[in-house]
Amino acid sequence: MSDDKILFKISNLKQHFPLKTKGLTVKAVNGVDVQIFRGETLGLVGESGCGKSTFGRVLLQLYRQTDGKTLYYGQSLESLAPAYVKETLVNLSKYKQRLADLQKDYQDSAALHEQLKEDDSQSVQAVYEALNASQEAEKRYRNAYLDIVQLIGGFIIVEDPSQITPLLLDAFQQSSEQHRLQGLLSALQLEVEEVQRSIRHAQKGNRSTGTKERRLSQLQEKIRGISATQERVAQDLAKANRLLDDARKEWSGNEEFETHERLRDNGIDLSRLTFSEIRVLRKDMQLIFQDPYSSLNPRMTVGQIIGEGLLAHRFFKRDGEEMQAYVMGVMEECGLAPYMIHRYPHQFSGGQRQRIGIARSLALKPQFVVCDEAVSALDVSIQAQIINLLRDLKEKSNLTYLFISHDLAVVKYISDRIGVMYLGNFVELAPARMIFTDTLHPYTEALLAAIPTTDRTDQGKMILLEGDIPSPIKPPEGCKFHTRCRYKTEICTHVVPLWRELEAGHFVACHHPLTRSKDVPDAVPTQD
Repeated sequence: MSDDKILFKISNLKQHFPLKTKGLTVKAVNGVDVQIFRGETLGLVGESGCGKSTFGRVLLQLYRQTDGKTLYYGQSLESLAPAYVKETLVNLSKYKQRLADLQKDYQDSAALHEQLKEDDSQSVQAVYEALNASQEAEKRYRNAYLDIVQLIGGFIIVEDPSQITPLLLDAFQQSSEQHRLQGLLSALQLEVEEVQRSIRHAQKGNRSTGTKERRLSQLQEKIRGISATQERVAQDLAKANRLLDDARKEWSGNEEFETHERLRDNGIDLSRLTFSEIRVLRKDMQLIFQDPYSSLNPRMTVGQIIGEGLLAHRFFKRDGEEMQAYVMGVMEECGLAPYMIHRYPHQFSGGQRQRIGIARSLALKPQFVVCDEAVSALDVSIQAQIINLLRDLKEKSNLTYLFISHDLAVVKYISDRIGVMYLGNFVELAPARMIFTDTLHPYTEALLAAIPTTDRTDQGKMILLEGDIPSPIKPPEGCKFHTRCRYKTEICTHVVPLWRELEAGHFVACHHPLTRSKDVPDAVPTQD
C-alpha cells in the first residue's frame, strides 16, 4: 500500500511502567512494529493483560512511550512545526555522532555473535544471548538513524552539516510560517462570517449594528495585512525551496544519497512532541471508553458532555445557539434524539450512554478513534447496534479505528485487519479473513479454537493453553509464548522470533509458523 494511505508508522514501540521496587518495570508494550492505514478498522485481540489498551493509549500519547517511533501522517510536519525539527537540525553534528556510536555498538554486538557462533567451546545459551543483544542494538541504531534521515534524507551523508543546515532550516521555517498564516486567515474568515450573520440578525430586529460593523472592519483590515505578509512569505519559501532543490540536484546520481533520500518523509514523530504540541493533535485522535457508566460526568448534561471538547479546542467561542445546533446534529448522527440534550447520564440506558460517549468523541471530527472494548460492557443485542453505528459513522466520515476487544467474533465482523497481541507484542497480523482461514501463530490457533460453536464437526478441536500468562515484569526469554506452546523447540526458549511478512499483508512472529505446506523458512536458523 502506498505511503499516502498510511496514518501511523510504528516501530519498536515500548511502554514500560516503573514499579516501586527499584529497577523493576512492567513491560506492558515491548517492541511493536505495525502500520495503520487511513480509513481502515484494525481489530486488536488477546487475553486480558496482553497490552491492548496500553497500546491504544500510547498511540494517543496519553502515556508517553518509553522507546520506539510513532509517526503520524494526519497532519503535515510543516503545519504543526514541532520544536524537535529545529532542535535536530541545529544540533545535527551531535545527532550524527550519537548515530555513529550506536552503529559501532551494533557492529560490535553482531561481530560478537558471529564469533561465539563459530566457537565450539561456547554454550548455546551464550550464543543466543549474543544474538538477542545484537537484535536490540540494531533496533536502537535504526531508530536513531530514522530520527535524522526522516528530516534531511540523503543529506545525512554530508560530512559537514553546517553546509546544508541553513538551507533546511530556512525552507522548513518559511513553510511552517505559511501554514501558520493560512490558519490565521481561516480563523479570521470564520469570525467574519459569524459577525456578518450577527449583523443580519440585528438588522432584522431593527437593532443597532454599529459595534458589530466596527468589529467587521477590524477583521477585514487584519485579513488584508496577513494576506500581504503571506505573499512575502510565499516568495521567500519559493526561493528557499529553489536553493534546496539545487543542492539535491548536485547529489543526484549518487547511489548512497538516493538510498537515504527515499526515507525522507513528512510524518510527525509523536514521541518527540511537547505537551502543548500533542494537545493541538488531540482533536485528531479520540478515545471511546469501555465503561459507558463511569466515563460520563454525572453532573453534566448530554449537551455539556459533548460540547466540552468543542469549547476546549475552540471549535466554538461560547456555548450559544450555533453550538447547540451543532451538538444536536452530532447527537442525531449517533442515534440520540435532539430533545435529550438537557438530560443527565443517569437518565439513559447503557447503550444510550455509549452513544453519548461516541458522540463526544466524534464531535471533534477526528481522523483516528481508539475503541477500547467499546461494546464489551453491553448486552449482545445492544452490541450489534453499537457496532453497526460505528461502521456507519466510519463510512460517512472516513474514520480510522483501532478496535480493541477480547471477542474474536465481534472483531471479525467490524475489522479490515486483525492483530493478535500476547504479553506486550504483536504475534500475528493479517486481513480479517486470513486470520480465520490461514492461521500462522499457535496462540492465534488457540484463541480461534476457544470460540464457542454449535457445529458438531468442530467438537474435539479445543486447544487448551497450559499454565498461566507469564508476568510482564519478567517475561520469558526467547519467544514469550513458548511456556504455553505445544510446538516449541529449543530455539523458542532462547531467541526472540523476528516479525516477518510471510505472505502479502500477513505478518507473524514465530520460529515455526503453522503453515507447513508453503515451505516457510524458520525465523532464525537453529544452532547445530
